[in-house]
Amino acid sequence: MGKMAYMRGRSRSTRPVSKRPPSWVVYQPEEVKALIIRLAREGKPPSVIGNELRDVYGIPLVKPIVGYGIQRVLQEAGLAPKIPEDLYNLMKKAARLRRHLERHRKDFSNKRGLQLVESKIHRLTKYYKRKGVLPPDWNYRSEIVTV
Repeated sequence: MGKMAYMRGRSRSTRPVSKRPPSWVVYQPEEVKALIIRLAREGKPPSVIGNELRDVYGIPLVKPIVGYGIQRVLQEAGLAPKIPEDLYNLMKKAARLRRHLERHRKDFSNKRGLQLVESKIHRLTKYYKRKGVLPPDWNYRSEIVTV
């Protein structure tokens, strides 16, 4: 995987040990679900919803309060994205790189970058097909996403 094998200079926080919600969280599970659904209807992806719940509403994690994560709340409400967010972001990145390469054909370092991104897309697609998130006949095509 090349440069991804080691990561330097990235501090990572650790998850809380306790599976119970913190005592200072004042929200009930139904309120948290309603917040998630409202934010999703505003067009925000799951990662942004999690950040906003943490930063604005003071909810560190949804799972200890509701019992399951944001993605499952969105699936129950019928608001879950068709393509997982990480795969969608990689597809957008590939589309940006492809558009750049149409204008700058001799940019070989970006051509290599596009190959790496598409490799990640194919690996992730294989994983999601195996897990049943994507249908078995789903295929990545470069024309799917336009930025």
